[in-house]
Amino acid sequence: MKGTLSGAILQPMNTDAYSTWLEIDLGAIKNNVSQIKMMTRTPVMAVIKANGYGHGVLAVAKAVTEAGAAWCGVARIEEALNLRAAGVDAEVMVLGYTPPVMIPEAIVNNVHVAIYDSKLATSYAKMAKVTGKRLNAHLKVETGMGRLGMPLDRVPEFLEEYQHSDAIEIDGIFTHFARADEPQASSAEDQLKKFNVLLDRLQRANLRPQVVHAANSAAVINFPEAYFDLVRPGIAMFGLNPSPDTQLPKTFKPALTWKARLTSVRVLPPNHGVSYGSVYVTSDHERIGVIPVGYGDGYRREPGQKVLVQGRVVDVVGRICMDQSMLQLDSVPDAKAGDEVVLLGAQGKQRISAGDIAARWGTLNYEVVCGLADRLPRVYLES
Repeated sequence: MKGTLSGAILQPMNTDAYSTWLEIDLGAIKNNVSQIKMMTRTPVMAVIKANGYGHGVLAVAKAVTEAGAAWCGVARIEEALNLRAAGVDAEVMVLGYTPPVMIPEAIVNNVHVAIYDSKLATSYAKMAKVTGKRLNAHLKVETGMGRLGMPLDRVPEFLEEYQHSDAIEIDGIFTHFARADEPQASSAEDQLKKFNVLLDRLQRANLRPQVVHAANSAAVINFPEAYFDLVRPGIAMFGLNPSPDTQLPKTFKPALTWKARLTSVRVLPPNHGVSYGSVYVTSDHERIGVIPVGYGDGYRREPGQKVLVQGRVVDVVGRICMDQSMLQLDSVPDAKAGDEVVLLGAQGKQRISAGDIAARWGTLNYEVVCGLADRLPRVYLES
């Protein structure tokens, strides 16, 4: 890792200048990567797409590589080039689509790309020849996800065609599970069986690429037989459960806390509307607080939200605005402007998890953290 990375991204722990901010525990991320390495005894590709699942990709890249991740996986070539520009020198792979015009950039920056279509491979080979160097690529195969992937019956012929290519070196093969987070379903087992049949066929024909990978976070927990040569954890590295049916061991630690400050506390009279549309109206004299957080930060306009104030759970009331939300503070009579509020994380003996928020929003914890806006300051610490 080049020395330019850490100085550009770490911020001081003093949060006095912030009205709302994220605290990211890099020590927790390192712990989680270490736990995955111990569980799997397999090299790790840390999947850090979507701005490191909302945690800040450059700081996360530094943490996961320091913890021993040999690869970083992203969704787009722009993300890969951002890592290279920041000095990340681990192996980097784009797991999704890369425009052919960007292949020279991928080659120059030693970025692996995914190939899942013969026509795409032809375009990539044409662009690679312009550079006079070979492109490193992994072949993605379709086993049941129904997204990107080459049909199984076309894989052997394709690999044979490119076995001695001077434009593309296919040094890996991979697939992706649709339901690895549902261990009671047979889907992942069926996909794994298809993948293994293909791998056996390739092995017999001396066509099997060097690196085989399939296991996402859920498969790391539920399907040890899917570890192969590389595992691809994402959400688990941040201490978040892959699904309600797939819980992480207690040794994993959540990495993110979302905080804000009370900017106003006042008593409103009975029958007073709160926020746009006055969908919440006070029934008596009520203490109403304001925090500078809204849907512009990724905090959805959903009813029934809750936050922590002085270690107590309080209700968010009225419609959430773009930049502000209101709290009902009668249960916290000592709350005052300047107090810390926790939207996600722990305060005192209480905790609000990303899963709790996701349940209120009717979504999954991935979307909660990936939706955290770039304008939120990210403060990094090590536990």
